[in-house]
Amino acid sequence: MPAINIEDLSEKDKLKMEVEQLRKEVKLERQPVSKCSEEIKNYIEERSGEDPLVKGIPEDRNPFKEKGGCLIA
Repeated sequence: MPAINIEDLSEKDKLKMEVEQLRKEVKLERQPVSKCSEEIKNYIEERSGEDPLVKGIPEDRNPFKEKGGCLIA
């Protein structure tokens, strides 16, 4: 889908696009933030054991491990 430059549209076309967007948004199922945040928190806590940012990466599988050092003799 090609990009549309809003500035090139007439006021009528802009309003049509806005109404289209609002029609899409009104069909979305909404949930309270309190419920969603609790679900997100539980999801994160359940998977924190396998998260490399929390648990760390084993040295043998760490692609960023220093391969060797620099020695000055």
